[in-house]
Amino acid sequence: MPYEVPPLPYDYDALEPHIDEQTMRLHHDKHHQAYVDNANKALEGTEWADRPVEQVLGVLDLVPEDKRTAVRNNAGGHANHTLFWEIMSPDGGGEPEGELAPAINEVFGGLDDLKQRLNDAGVKRFGSGWTWLVHDGTGLAVYSTANQDSPIMQDDIPLLGIDVWEHAYYLKYQNRRPEYLEAWWNVVSWPAVAERYDRAVSEVGAPAT
Repeated sequence: MPYEVPPLPYDYDALEPHIDEQTMRLHHDKHHQAYVDNANKALEGTEWADRPVEQVLGVLDLVPEDKRTAVRNNAGGHANHTLFWEIMSPDGGGEPEGELAPAINEVFGGLDDLKQRLNDAGVKRFGSGWTWLVHDGTGLAVYSTANQDSPIMQDDIPLLGIDVWEHAYYLKYQNRRPEYLEAWWNVVSWPAVAERYDRAVSEVGAPAT
């Protein structure tokens, strides 16, 4: 079944004032749709056309070479944005929940330090990309990726990703990426991130803390 853009789980203006309605409409309806359309086109007629996007990204080297770059960029964009909509909420912000909270404290020394690391990785990402909190099979880790590369490509499980492409923030924040990153923490859905963490721990069989 071809990929489809999932509907937003909230209204386009629900994340204001931190993320504006116009940005959300363009980001979700235009940019994400373009990734989906291009990924479907690249995979059409291949054995990968009906596979889940996570499975395709996990074995990217097996995708035909002439289609690999298009799949990497566009299937990656689809996977990354699908996660992005899910981990934001009009009721966002606050503190991590469940087993994720002590795991963050143990690895990073607290939420403030985690935010600082993620923000720094996002600010220092040259050009376009993402900054990530992942489960790398042994525990939590932070890094950034270029373009639409997904942590799935290196066998990590993405838990939280912040889009630092200009299309994610430029209408409101212009060139002020650090300001956007600071504001983004007001819309993070910690319950959604905690759920992803619990699932990752279950998948890798690692201890929760």
